[in-house]
Amino acid sequence: MTEDSWKRVVRPDGSSSETPTQTSAPAVVLGKDGKPCRSCSSSAAFSSWVTQTKKVTDGARLRQPSPGCPPDVEALGRSSWTLLHTMTANYPTQPTPNQQTNMAHFLHLFAQFYPCWVCAADFEKYIEVNGVRSASRDDLGRWMCEAHNAVNKKLGKPSFDCGKWEERWRTGWKDGSCD
Repeated sequence: MTEDSWKRVVRPDGSSSETPTQTSAPAVVLGKDGKPCRSCSSSAAFSSWVTQTKKVTDGARLRQPSPGCPPDVEALGRSSWTLLHTMTANYPTQPTPNQQTNMAHFLHLFAQFYPCWVCAADFEKYIEVNGVRSASRDDLGRWMCEAHNAVNKKLGKPSFDCGKWEERWRTGWKDGSCD
């Protein structure tokens, strides 16, 4: 049995286990109720789990969810970061104290109610450790970029140059490719 023929399952308490599988299967994250969490797992992992529980042995291929289906963790993440970065790009350059408080409050609530409980806990922890910097658009933009980079690091993805956050999310690239 090869190393990649193990399946990792993450439980709500943060513990995990690895079990051998016949084929390499992506990890499925369990919800707080002990059932697989669709919002916390990739569509490939969820499909794999469904296939295994139905004991389908015909080699059904893993697929991307149809446009009308609930989002998996990857689609949810992309959509969420797009929303958060776009809100940041439209945040006032000199927000009032009330706007600063409201943005910090929104981000706390966003983390609290995020559908993927694992992601929510990570974002809540990030906010707890780093606070929310909302004194200006630039402060919030850099903070949001740093938060996103912390997630990218956990996922093994490359970091984004936070000095270019506004070009990416507000003004468009200097090369004119967004015009």
